[in-house]
Amino acid sequence: MSRNDAAPGTGTAPPRRIRRLLSLLYVQCLIGVLAGAAVGWLWPAFGADLKPLGDGFIALVRMMIAPIIFCTVVHGIASMGNARAVGRVSLKALIYFEVLTTVAMVIGLIVVNVVQPGSGLHVDVSTLSTEGLPPEATASHESFAAFVLAMIPDTLVGALTGHEILPVLLISVLFGFGLNAAGEAGQGITQGIEKLSKVLFTLIRWIMRLAPVGAFGSMAFTIGNYGLDTLRHLFLLVGSFWLTALFFVLVVLGTVMRINGLRLLPFLRYIREELLIVLGTSSSEPVLPRMMGKLEHAGASKPVVGITLPAGYSFNLDGTAIYLTMGSVFLGQALGIDLSLTQQLSMLAVMLVTSKGAAGVTGSGFIALAATLSAVPHVPAAALALIFGVDRFMSEARALTSVVGNGVATLAVAKWEGQLDEDRAKAVLRGEIPYTSASDHTPEPQAAPAPGEKPAEPDPKPAAGTDREPVAAAG
Repeated sequence: MSRNDAAPGTGTAPPRRIRRLLSLLYVQCLIGVLAGAAVGWLWPAFGADLKPLGDGFIALVRMMIAPIIFCTVVHGIASMGNARAVGRVSLKALIYFEVLTTVAMVIGLIVVNVVQPGSGLHVDVSTLSTEGLPPEATASHESFAAFVLAMIPDTLVGALTGHEILPVLLISVLFGFGLNAAGEAGQGITQGIEKLSKVLFTLIRWIMRLAPVGAFGSMAFTIGNYGLDTLRHLFLLVGSFWLTALFFVLVVLGTVMRINGLRLLPFLRYIREELLIVLGTSSSEPVLPRMMGKLEHAGASKPVVGITLPAGYSFNLDGTAIYLTMGSVFLGQALGIDLSLTQQLSMLAVMLVTSKGAAGVTGSGFIALAATLSAVPHVPAAALALIFGVDRFMSEARALTSVVGNGVATLAVAKWEGQLDEDRAKAVLRGEIPYTSASDHTPEPQAAPAPGEKPAEPDPKPAAGTDREPVAAAG
């Protein structure tokens, strides 16, 4: 028997399985990340030149974020929301954000004081210079009042052409209420916005096919430009930060999921593609549209997802919160500055303000740390030069932690508002209702009521020919 006469199913099955495996986005992204790391390590100069691949992919996604948030929030509020209910969702989300951000900062503060990664470095502050740092790190930083005023765009359309999420969220909520109050006059516009959102999600699906290329270019740039050798000198800081972020995700966020009747590990498996994209690009922004689609697919109502998830990108940066406390105290330890408990707590209070508005763009955590040091006199801003070389290796952990934190926050707020289909959520996380690219713009399994109202009870009568109730329609 020749090799070509193999029994049916024995010779073609492995290639088919391999092709099917390679068609999965998370596998493609993993290959891109590993290949980028290899290129950056073997050919550093060439790897550093691949930065435009990652920047281009992030830019393509960023241009879609504002219109997608606008369409999602406007359609959700206009079709099923009311001012009191949306205000309640926003208040619960903000309270949750503040509590979890504070917990993250306290955990980071405890770890950095116990491990003391900066002790023994004995760096002379006179040898440090701000030369070589990004301009944003040494620029004057806006006050909290300026931050609040920056939420108001110059024009209604201007918010959609900018790069900030909060102004988009503000005009989306106002426009949604306006359409809701307009009655019949706003119904046609609401339907048009719904159709536009389907087109936008179709474009996002096309763009996300480039995610492996973007992850490849960004990882090659990171390894090629900064090099793995820089990790040797500050390995204790980077390692302790990654472990602290992992502890926060598994223990704190895992506890939040358990309290709300869900499990964290299936959720992490559900968003594995997004996590690999974040790992490759060091930014949480590229996965915002897909996270919105996946959370709606998992049973969270569109208004809750549209309000909570985008707001979390400015108010619930758990990874950045851990980084701020660990980074600032580390710099004090490295310079031999003994920060008292009172001084550390005062810095923590400042960080609760400076951490807001640090969007998911690569390096935003470093800028937030610079803003913190410029607001308190304890540690000079020039000390930032000590960790600038390894900041990129910590930005991945910051972004990963924040993405998971925002996803958990959205599910938690939806559960508290009675806007989470728990049976569907559990089925989706178990893999019984798989998410496909078409799920980005499919209608919800049932019309979601306004936030705060109980979802309609499912028909207790099982479908004909079945011996159990349907969990939910496949998305």
